[in-house]
Amino acid sequence: MQKNKSQDYENHLHAEEARWFAIYTRYKREKLVATRLTNMGVECYLPLQSVTRCYTRKKKVVELPLINCHLFVKITKASYIKILQTTDVVRFVKVGMNLLAIPQHEIDLLKRIVGHAEDVVVSESDFQAGDKVEVIGGQLTGLTGTLVTTRQKNNFLVRLDTIGLNLEMYIDKKLLRCIQRAPVGPT
Repeated sequence: MQKNKSQDYENHLHAEEARWFAIYTRYKREKLVATRLTNMGVECYLPLQSVTRCYTRKKKVVELPLINCHLFVKITKASYIKILQTTDVVRFVKVGMNLLAIPQHEIDLLKRIVGHAEDVVVSESDFQAGDKVEVIGGQLTGLTGTLVTTRQKNNFLVRLDTIGLNLEMYIDKKLLRCIQRAPVGPT
């Protein structure tokens, strides 16, 4: 029995309801793409932070993207191709093969952080053995477990505690979110 390919991934694009998605842009093209999309009538959000640059003879405050090569767009299914065809847009950000929408409250939180916090640094979270993790993509979405070890740079062994059984499987780092850090030091 063959699986239908459309069942292998999630797509959160909706025909009528506009949802937030992240897109990759070419390097140092975030502001330009945001302007192009806004002129096309697309709602977009580019988190910017003020950074002081020191040059030989002067100091200058510049607005730089908080997350390099990323821009957030609020679109419906009909706008998907139009976004991809925009000059300097590379692709949509996906988790595995899944095109997942970003909840409105996360965009609002990002706006609050950028508006009030200073010197925000963006980095990928590093997982450690013993961390409690949640699967955020694919058919196992919502399951929680404990990170056992890493097999490769982006492939993690996770023990899922379900129905009284311990299931251990390798899951891609992109599909995991840390929900509780492992205790540090002797307990």
